Amino acid sequence: MAIASFLLALFLFLNLDVEQGAAAAASSSAAKSEGVEITYGSVLKLMHERTKFRLHSHDVPYGSGSGQQSVTGFSNVDDANSYWIVRAVPDSSDKQGNAITSGTVIRLQHMKTRKWLHSHLHASPISGNLEVSCFGSDSDSDTGDHWMVEIEGSGKTWKQDQRIRLRHLDTGGYLHSHDKKYTRIAGGQQEVCGVREKKPDNVWVAAEGVYLPVTEKK
Repeated sequence: MAIASFLLALFLFLNLDVEQGAAAAASSSAAKSEGVEITYGSVLKLMHERTKFRLHSHDVPYGSGSGQQSVTGFSNVDDANSYWIVRAVPDSSDKQGNAITSGTVIRLQHMKTRKWLHSHLHASPISGNLEVSCFGSDSDSDTGDHWMVEIEGSGKTWKQDQRIRLRHLDTGGYLHSHDKKYTRIAGGQQEVCGVREKKPDNVWVAAEGVYLPVTEKK
């Protein structure tokens, strides 16, 4: 928990001014009761709805497929490797603090390694579905990092604790996880992959995080 708190504090110091940081912290503490909106620049954990594992990555490559940095589901709520920064796609007019509506295409950047949540046609290691990896850097991103937010239910704006799916634009695969677990590269962690069909196991919710206050589009 101490490590996670330190990393979040460091992120705020490097990326936000003092006033924004204070507002974000207040927003985070009130998130559960107010159902705050997800905005660009927010740092969050995505929780797999059914299993409650968090979307996770670490500097460990897959031993098959692309050989890129692995992405898994992790049960430890306090782990700092489960934080992701919500980013706009290149050439978008969206800015930090703008809210995100259903149908918007976003990117998710792994906070610790600075790589992007990515997918392609390589087979995932356990189930043989579409592999999901982390790839690139701050200055290196392509369309394989683009995911469309699809909100479940009647809501139009993405909020914390709201059920969503993330659909990968290049492959059409939904971000997916299940009970199948690794024994070697990440023992006990769940496989995360892409599946083209809508299924209960490709539903996620935004959980813990630092949520930046909403800034209206100009």
